[in-house]
Amino acid sequence: MTGAAEFLGFTLVPMLIGTLAAMACAVPGVFLLLRRQALLGDAISHTVLPGIVVAFLLTGRIATLPMLLGAAGAAIVAVLLIQLLVRAGRVEPGTAMGTVFSAMFAAGVLLLERTDTAGVHLDVRHALMGSLESLVWLEAEGWHSLFDPDALSTLPPEFGRMALAALVIGAWAALFWRALAISPFDAGFAAVLGLPVGAIGLGLTLAAALAAVAAFDAVGSILVIAMFVCPPAAARLMTERLGAMLGWSLVFAAASAILGFLLAGYGPLWLGFPSSVSAAGMIATVSGLILGLAALLGPARGA
Repeated sequence: MTGAAEFLGFTLVPMLIGTLAAMACAVPGVFLLLRRQALLGDAISHTVLPGIVVAFLLTGRIATLPMLLGAAGAAIVAVLLIQLLVRAGRVEPGTAMGTVFSAMFAAGVLLLERTDTAGVHLDVRHALMGSLESLVWLEAEGWHSLFDPDALSTLPPEFGRMALAALVIGAWAALFWRALAISPFDAGFAAVLGLPVGAIGLGLTLAAALAAVAAFDAVGSILVIAMFVCPPAAARLMTERLGAMLGWSLVFAAASAILGFLLAGYGPLWLGFPSSVSAAGMIATVSGLILGLAALLGPARGA
């Protein structure tokens, strides 16, 4: 295998998948942060557990598509339950998220304990840390493979799913930019302008659910949580302008994914250790370090 083929297959593709996942989570993360709902991503990323277990019970096998469909169903149920508690029960959003998160995660654990799935390898490490390192492009033979339809058709399916999710979320943010820009700061004014404040909130939670579910299989829940919070929070410390904040958030998300992936693979070797570390864990660590630097040096940290 040539150097170009090795770079394309074992470095570039998984790194791009991680970058797309980070950026897809960072976009709704900005608006969740402004609405003081940053932990919604945390709740959604954990509530997929019962959906994954139910998918296994229905299909009897561990496969990507059924697991993703089960996770998506659980995420949608979580979003609807949170909205129901907030609207009908007049419960604070943070309380609603905590309640739904705890109940659905506990339901997932009970399903694991009370059914035969407890003895099946559902790969808890995979659920937490993802599998970026295994998302390789074995058919890459060189730079010409980037223009070969047959070779491109063998890309890991996670690449296509993540690219589509990132595209949909980007289009959603562009299409509803005006409403998203007004409602977090003055919901009353947004309502006076005729903007559907409730629908905007529901759309935001659904966008967050889409990002979390699409990224879950590839990068795991730890990285999803970090990308919802760290890049937007660091961006908020850099600027007070919403457009610039979204731009900074995307830059920080991409930088975390690229630097984290490279450091996970090569950092331990540079330090003399025999093996690499988890890519998702290192990406989350780098995003935390970027947030720490922004807290110390960010020009808008006192705003």
